[in-house]
Amino acid sequence: MAHSERINALNEKLSIKNGIATTIVLNISNNYFALFAISVLGVSNYQVGLISSLPQFIGMFAMFIGSLLLNRMEEKKKFTAISFLFTRLFLLFMFFVIYLPVEYRGWVFVLLVGFMNLPGSFANLSWQSLIGDLIPDNRRSGFFSDRNRVLTIVGMISTFIIGIMLQQFNSSNPFPYQLLFLVGFLFGIVEVYYLLKHKEEKKVRKQIKKGLSFGWEVFKHKPYVYFLICGLFFNFGWQMAWSLFSIYQIKYALATGLWVSLFAVANQIAQIVSYKWWGRMADKHSNAKMLILVAVGMASAPFLTILSTDLVYLVAVNAFSGLFVSGTVLILFNQLLEVTKEDNRSTCISNYNILLALVAFIAPQFGVFLLETVSMDFAMTISSVLRGASAFLFFGLYLYLRNQQKVLKIGGPSTP
Repeated sequence: MAHSERINALNEKLSIKNGIATTIVLNISNNYFALFAISVLGVSNYQVGLISSLPQFIGMFAMFIGSLLLNRMEEKKKFTAISFLFTRLFLLFMFFVIYLPVEYRGWVFVLLVGFMNLPGSFANLSWQSLIGDLIPDNRRSGFFSDRNRVLTIVGMISTFIIGIMLQQFNSSNPFPYQLLFLVGFLFGIVEVYYLLKHKEEKKVRKQIKKGLSFGWEVFKHKPYVYFLICGLFFNFGWQMAWSLFSIYQIKYALATGLWVSLFAVANQIAQIVSYKWWGRMADKHSNAKMLILVAVGMASAPFLTILSTDLVYLVAVNAFSGLFVSGTVLILFNQLLEVTKEDNRSTCISNYNILLALVAFIAPQFGVFLLETVSMDFAMTISSVLRGASAFLFFGLYLYLRNQQKVLKIGGPSTP
């Protein structure tokens, strides 16, 4: 028992170090894809939408392939590390985009962002399954809230520094972005190093079926299916506004690199102060119950954003929405782990991510379609309405799971 506890403690420390490197990579690259594309490459609204949706479309197929591979693996660490390494190599390719003919730059960049999610989907899928195996059930809420809070602090600091750096250059100057892509790749090496240091127990699969196995059996588990319906509906309303926020802030509010960084920093500060609270409340009231509050809070963000183009006001809106983003990130993942069984968790997670990728491809395109055909105000309002409606679905999920727990306590049959 003591040995197991030491291994768990070591893995938690390594996971935080690995997460710090990952956070820095994402904050100095992904966060500025849209700004680089709009300010430097001059892409269209449709291409901005593709920056959000194309990775998800490619990831959908990648996760389908990844799930077939992952279910046959007795060890996941090496596969996860190699996937992350190949993902970060795309940042090096982005460094050279500016040297292409002007007419090809925008599309090449969009394609690089999209195809980066091929190994990226392998990486995220295998990491979720790996960390689900390494962190015991009774440690998840506490550990992930602590981990997310640390990573958010790191993200806030790195984002603020980058914002100040970008402010020293003309908005159309590609050099600072090239520097970000290069530094992001170097931190990707650090990310892989700490990932490989995790201690993983080799698990022997009792049954490894020959041929293709699509994991349809997981859809017989009703708590998982009900969570899928609620989670995918919420994510559609959430993700349809991702491109809209970037377009609104940069094209409508005329935000510079510094302001984009300040939006992110304000959001991250709010996440830092609220992670612990969400973790405590989830332990006290259940993940399902807290998802209702998450959905209501997230519904306010698009509506509040379109009330003004004042940059200071938008910083405040981002701070307010950050209070609920932390809950979304923490509780959605914890709820997913809660409604899955250990013996088929990898399959459940992979199927969830495949369906989520489909939603994440369609949703941003739907948001841009509403923007182009109606207006920004209408598109943002629809996002708020859909997010708010998901609160009713989460309420139904909470009632169902609560009833299932009552049945189990009195010795009734478990849900098939």
